[in-house]
Amino acid sequence: MEAKISIIMGSTSDLPVMKEAAKILDEFEIPFEINALSAHRTPEQAAEFARSAVSRGVKVIIAGAGGAAHLPGVMAAFTPLPVIGVPVRSSISIDGWDSILSILQMPPGIPVATVGLDGARNAGILAAQILATGDDKLLAKINAFKESLKEKIIQANDELKAIKYKYKTN
Repeated sequence: MEAKISIIMGSTSDLPVMKEAAKILDEFEIPFEINALSAHRTPEQAAEFARSAVSRGVKVIIAGAGGAAHLPGVMAAFTPLPVIGVPVRSSISIDGWDSILSILQMPPGIPVATVGLDGARNAGILAAQILATGDDKLLAKINAFKESLKEKIIQANDELKAIKYKYKTN
């Protein structure tokens, strides 16, 4: 089985956040790989990883990083593939803002799709949606997933109706 999506992170300390992307890819039954690479500590390996992604069959890269968070941008600089950046609130970050801005504010020509702080689950969903543009079976799974989100809200409203307050009108 060949990975279609690559999940990378600046260090394994990002795994508690990045595992959420892995969980959703598992739900959608999409083969993926997970690696730790550092834009600062292993820049040559990071560049080679990005350069070789296409030849390894990867279609989308999800890159999570905290602090200065240059990893997603480095990936985007060295690959033609879509890169989804996940800003990670880390022990060295400025409440996550440095990570958000480092990933979000890319120079022209080096785009990185950026999800919210610690938003690896959304990154996984977005990566699946990108793949689904050419895969009808996966598109059906995503449609079913989106329908389940709607059903959860409908159920929540039904449960809220059962809660009684003296001045509640619905």
